[in-house]
Amino acid sequence: MSDQSKKFRVAVVGATGAVGQEMLRTLERRQFPAESLLPLSSSRSAGTKLIFNGQEVEVQEAAPESFENIDLALFSAGGSISKKLAPEAAKRGAIVVDNTSAFRMDEDVPLVVPEVNPDHLDDHQGIIANPNCSTIQMVAALEPVRKAFGLNRIIVSTYQAVSGAGADAIDEMYDQSRAVLEGKKAEANILPVSGDKKHYQIAFNAVPQIDLFQENGFTFEEMKMINETKKITGDPDLSVAATCVRLPVETGHSESVFFEVNHDGVTKEDVFRVLKEAPGVTVMDDPSEQLYPMAVDAAGKDDVFVGRLRKDLTDDRGFHCWIVADNLLKGAALNSVQIAETLVQKGLLK
Repeated sequence: MSDQSKKFRVAVVGATGAVGQEMLRTLERRQFPAESLLPLSSSRSAGTKLIFNGQEVEVQEAAPESFENIDLALFSAGGSISKKLAPEAAKRGAIVVDNTSAFRMDEDVPLVVPEVNPDHLDDHQGIIANPNCSTIQMVAALEPVRKAFGLNRIIVSTYQAVSGAGADAIDEMYDQSRAVLEGKKAEANILPVSGDKKHYQIAFNAVPQIDLFQENGFTFEEMKMINETKKITGDPDLSVAATCVRLPVETGHSESVFFEVNHDGVTKEDVFRVLKEAPGVTVMDDPSEQLYPMAVDAAGKDDVFVGRLRKDLTDDRGFHCWIVADNLLKGAALNSVQIAETLVQKGLLK
């Protein structure tokens, strides 16, 4: 059992970024038992003043010694920073919850969605990985179905918000939108991938590339969804295929998902019943009233929303659904904080 009166010294790495800011708001909103908060960032943002729980705190430059006497370190400052500093934080006794892809597929690092596999936290060795945003919302919705009826196959197409690429990508989307509306040329310097050879307009467009292409023709984002889903569910034989697309939406990822259960005779009502009982999932589904989840509904909300559930017309075990969530909240900051809360509840955060 955990000591509910205990408070913890918390560091947030990448505190001035979009996800880092959301982490601070989520820690505050959910009243995480923080004795102190240390916001950390690159040297460029060091010295910035932030407000946390009504107190002004100054952002410091992240360095290995920053984690002395820290109990919990939430990381969201890019994979290279995590690879460099997360082991340093763990070495000094902090438990790290990392929001990058740096450690997700490391077999010694648990990859956790608290509603799905909280037991994986029991074997952590100082670093815990937060899954990819698009993976989190999909497994949160489908794991209850998998537990009830089994899953053979998932085919997902994502429609992902620009905020997943960072604040600069959001600014570029708005700049491009204004340019197009004014009859000017839209300049593209960031999307689909800032470090790739070509950049494309996102305003009034759909770009079927998120992250770099791999040798197999899938992008790294698509492979993240495939590999992470197998790791989280503990089912390496689960068939998963993904196509990830960026849309000119600021916040909220949407996903069209086909899934095939491995039990005969499962009805839409059976799946509805399981989803309605699932923690962190809200069902919005009434075609007669045009009720289904949309990105604007999910923005600022903690839950994963599911709608458009229907049985496949030719595959008796196949179903289709539409899954939406706030990618900065459940897809990143909230899931990280929920991992921390679960560590507290399990008595694993000391």
